Amino acid sequence: MDIATLRADTPGCQTKVHFNNSGAALPPYPVLKAMQDYLTEEANCGGYETAAANATALNRFYMAAGKLLNAPAKNIAFTSSATNSFARALSCIPFKKGDVVIIANEDYASNQLQFLSLEERFGIELVRAHSLPEGGVDVDHMVSLIKEKQPRLVSLTHVPSNTGLIQPIAAIGKVCREYDIPYLVDACQSVGQLPLDVEEIGCDFLCGTMRKFLRGPRGAGLLYVSDRILHKPWYPLFLDMFAATWTDDDTFVTAPDAKRFQDWEQNYALMAGSYAAIHYANELGLENIAARNKYLGSILRPGLQSLPGVKLLDKGTELASIITMTAPVSDPQSLLTALRERNIHTTVSVTASALIDLRSKGVNWALRVAPHYYNTEEEIDILLDALESLFTNP
Repeated sequence: MDIATLRADTPGCQTKVHFNNSGAALPPYPVLKAMQDYLTEEANCGGYETAAANATALNRFYMAAGKLLNAPAKNIAFTSSATNSFARALSCIPFKKGDVVIIANEDYASNQLQFLSLEERFGIELVRAHSLPEGGVDVDHMVSLIKEKQPRLVSLTHVPSNTGLIQPIAAIGKVCREYDIPYLVDACQSVGQLPLDVEEIGCDFLCGTMRKFLRGPRGAGLLYVSDRILHKPWYPLFLDMFAATWTDDDTFVTAPDAKRFQDWEQNYALMAGSYAAIHYANELGLENIAARNKYLGSILRPGLQSLPGVKLLDKGTELASIITMTAPVSDPQSLLTALRERNIHTTVSVTASALIDLRSKGVNWALRVAPHYYNTEEEIDILLDALESLFTNP
């Protein structure tokens, strides 16, 4: 990749050293322009009229997202976030009291909360598979749980937000297909960072966001829904007239495709920006993006580990472009502020966002550093020099 050109295409790179890509990455000009142009047309022509005039162009979102995930466009829904996608997927499953749901300890906090809410309200049984000492879900234990408990649903977060761990989602998907068990994958941190193929993964739902490694707008997400689910009489709990058609006084028919998971009211400017972001990633190639990120991580990880008082916390045989670490400071917010004063962006994971994982590592917060392909070796040096100065001269 031509990194200089990609950085020139990214206005934020001119003033900031941005290592908070697992929070929200810097968008490139095509994403900004797509949203600005749409909003300008909407202001001049009206919301309904602009949507109608741009219907064909907006439809490109579904095709681009399908290409990104190796799925037909009809299996893609546009949503407001990965968490919103996750909730819509969960709400279509007709849970009954006593139904078992199997997840992992490392799963994202919001997902854990949604399952705990289902447990409290509907009486499902939430079961967490063991973690391996070297990091990641114990596949053998999860498989044994699947065989023993015949769960209503299995769910796994591909790359947890609080660690660089990459979970073996395809290995679990193969078993779920074998036992005909619905499988929900949270790809919030991996979409735009790693190649994703829903057929290879074997999932029935896959959730993603635009704002992270896809470099798209905030407030936008996607949901992939398999044909296995679309062929069932399943639909989200709360429908509107985009997702279903009111056919008689007391009857309705749901959309035959993944549109049944969408609302009629959508932010079309964000959809335009989302298409631009996905198209940008597709053109660069996810294999190229993943290779560049792996290279940056191979420089950054040992550099961070060499700093005084630092311990890297990430476990797993395969690691993604998220690095978490302890830091020899008492106040994480002061550390973030000091870095931002130097125009360096990172973030902090706290206990509430990764309770089981951080507690198992004996810490209550971790500094999270997430490089992306547009970052440079020089920026890594700037970050390392700044951290060393802050750690040695607090």
